[in-house]
Amino acid sequence: MNNHLIKDKTGKISMQQAQTQKKGKRLKNSRYISGFDGIRALAVVGVIIYHLLPYKLQGGYLGVPIFFVVSGYLITDLLLQEWEQNGRIDFWGFYARRLKRLYPALVFMLVGTGTYITLFQRSLLTNLRSIITTNMLYLYNWWEVGHGQSYFDRFNGESPFTHLWSLSIEGQYYLIWPLILIALVLIIRKRRTIAWVLFGFAAFSAVLMGVLYTGPNTLNRVYYGTDTRMFTIIFGAMLAVVWPSTHLRKNVNSRSRWTLNIIGIIAFTVMVYLYFELAGQNTFTYRGGMFLMAIASTALIAACAHPGSDVNRWLTNPVFSWIGTRSYGIYLYQFPVMIFYEMRVNDIAAHPLMHATIEIVLIMIISELSYRYIEAPLRHYRYRNLGRSIYEFFQRDSAYGLKRLWLIPALILIGISVYGSAIAPTKDAKNVLQENILQNQSSASVHNKKALAKQKQAKKVADNKKRMKKLLKKKLTPTQYRTAKKYGLTKREYLTVHQQPLTAIGDSIMADNSKDLQTVFHQAYVSAAVGRQIWQAGDVLKALKKKGELAPNVLVNLGTNSPMTPAQIDSVVKAIGKGHKIFWVNCHVPTRNWETEVNRTIQGASKKYANFYVINWHKYSYNRNDWFWSDNVHPNPRGNVHYTRLVAKQMSQHLSIK
Repeated sequence: MNNHLIKDKTGKISMQQAQTQKKGKRLKNSRYISGFDGIRALAVVGVIIYHLLPYKLQGGYLGVPIFFVVSGYLITDLLLQEWEQNGRIDFWGFYARRLKRLYPALVFMLVGTGTYITLFQRSLLTNLRSIITTNMLYLYNWWEVGHGQSYFDRFNGESPFTHLWSLSIEGQYYLIWPLILIALVLIIRKRRTIAWVLFGFAAFSAVLMGVLYTGPNTLNRVYYGTDTRMFTIIFGAMLAVVWPSTHLRKNVNSRSRWTLNIIGIIAFTVMVYLYFELAGQNTFTYRGGMFLMAIASTALIAACAHPGSDVNRWLTNPVFSWIGTRSYGIYLYQFPVMIFYEMRVNDIAAHPLMHATIEIVLIMIISELSYRYIEAPLRHYRYRNLGRSIYEFFQRDSAYGLKRLWLIPALILIGISVYGSAIAPTKDAKNVLQENILQNQSSASVHNKKALAKQKQAKKVADNKKRMKKLLKKKLTPTQYRTAKKYGLTKREYLTVHQQPLTAIGDSIMADNSKDLQTVFHQAYVSAAVGRQIWQAGDVLKALKKKGELAPNVLVNLGTNSPMTPAQIDSVVKAIGKGHKIFWVNCHVPTRNWETEVNRTIQGASKKYANFYVINWHKYSYNRNDWFWSDNVHPNPRGNVHYTRLVAKQMSQHLSIK
């Protein structure tokens, strides 16, 4: 350890009994706290941008690992300070402080959200009892592994509780870490050796994440698992062991100060880059990406914690301080506000910035009220006086006065939430849309085998102009006539696309439409999956291309589930390769703020590539609510007819023989 930066040279964790009172005050008022509020503010702002704003940070979800590293450092640093000052750790006092800090707001959020669901949004009642119970026990992340949805799934009954997985990991950490830390101190004692042991645990956790992640099917396991996420907290703890705040020199030379500043700047730059680039369902995210984010976060915290650097001052301002001190509440209430608001407002895409602003304001107001009237008062309340307070509460001339009336709505909220938990089903009832998608996917799977068997012959026919001209003059059979009439196609349009080999790849919109599409495009192979993102398309296309099963015409319907960048479209075009015509259906998703951005990006690609054609489903379906299911996103049977008609008409224009 550089003696310009660290006061302690022994490398051991000692029992310093002297100056207990003085250092006790320092423990509570450490000078790096304001800068850490800035780091918390950056993390929570990233999360909000990720969820609410139309121009999204792909890696905005990485705010959680930052919180984990901060927590790992602060808690370990405080525990080691207490050990050095007193030669012991007051475990019960530690647990009591953690519960007083975290539990009141969590309970209020659970009760309030449960009440709202019971009264106004019963479609979200499923498993409410299990969700509340596991959150109260800090086991919700493991419940999510087996029962929850992907953190990145926005169209499968998104839960207002999904984000609470991270609080369960924090709770588990608070429970077991003090015991493990003291065991390490008593057995090993040397800081450097303890740090290496912790690094080994962190590396094992990160490797486990990479090994267990084998694709979307294992995403929940690695994203929510305590064992696969613990390395971020361990990095913070490891830093506290080798970089204890009370042992850092305030007065350092200019070279050391700027070394610290440059480390902080580089770390911050890396974090910002990862915020923009590290998509939540990319393989690299779980095989090195999050590990890099943990390292960068640790480096920034190290620079911020040191009194000789300027990073703390740079991250300290009234706005960051306000957000940082309320970051817990902001994180708690963001999902309920976001989900309940977007379930009531159907035109989010028309004014994304306005609606995002309204949601942010609501989150901030609720968080401020929670901080003032729940978190702060109950954190400083002396629970040993609870019996006396209850006695005073029920006295005729009680000092609480009219404040006692708040007990009535509180009991009503608790009662409604308990009732909702009691009647909550344990399984989702499949709705008509889900049944329709499942049936169509099953039908498409059967049809795909037949289509692949005939696509080579169909390609030969399509490439032969003479045969195609002859085919276009052919009289329609009664079945073909009825099909053409149902979908509003002329004889020429129908026959043009009927024999064309087609590979269709998409998300739940394509899955919903697959049966109609294959009715008109008889040689169509459809690969569609609920929740599919654009970055997952490349692997599917490459696999088909490798087998020689990628048709010369490729229909793409992606962009419903998240924003996309020009680079991501470029990667799909590259995966398809030359010699193919690409028809990309833009999106109708008025309930999400990225609709305009996605459609603008798709339109931009059509100007870049000569073989890229946009099918304007958004314009064609605008204000036609009768074409969609209740979510106003997925076409109903009538909408599927219009969707297929548009695709067939648009494609026939580019495929017709002149």
